[in-house]
Amino acid sequence: MRPRLFLAGLLWILVASQALADGVIAYGKAGGKTPGWAISTSVPKEWTTDCCQYARAIGVNLVIYRGEWTGEPDQVIVLNVWPRKLPTLEAEWQDDRKHYLQRDPAGTFQPFAVQTSKPMTCNGSLYQGSDHVDDVVVFCDPGESTGIRLSWSMTLAANTANRQQAIDLFRQVVAQSSYMVYEDKHSAPAEGSSKGKPKGKS
Repeated sequence: MRPRLFLAGLLWILVASQALADGVIAYGKAGGKTPGWAISTSVPKEWTTDCCQYARAIGVNLVIYRGEWTGEPDQVIVLNVWPRKLPTLEAEWQDDRKHYLQRDPAGTFQPFAVQTSKPMTCNGSLYQGSDHVDDVVVFCDPGESTGIRLSWSMTLAANTANRQQAIDLFRQVVAQSSYMVYEDKHSAPAEGSSKGKPKGKS
């Protein structure tokens, strides 16, 4: 049985975010045939998470960033979750590569390997743009029954001094991400995320 996340309301979330500062949970309520979902992962030391201000302003589910928020995409880890539409994860991955290379025909592509825990499967890409800006994107599928797919992504300048360190931290965030069913048993807080750790299997 899949792990489940039970939230009693916003107060519980705020307490958890203070007590468990090394992790984050992004969640969304059920809609149509898609069950409620929750994605958890670890957060790099001294990085900050946001779901409901900056992330919402740019139309994503979660951002993880270092230092102050500037509004610039450089070294910001982004989580996007959407109802599954394309038939396979491979199709999502290839569609993204096709559109990237259409936008930047001089850009280059190479696979980006990430080891994730089952049943989450992921395909990653490292794009190196002709503008000397790189993008690393990983598409993940937590299983057909979840009704969703998701992606983790990060943009960084090709000449970034700590480039490899940033890529390694990004890979760590993706590798430690996991899916849970989200069920709100009492009140219905707004969609978002909060630092915390997943509840055990039910």
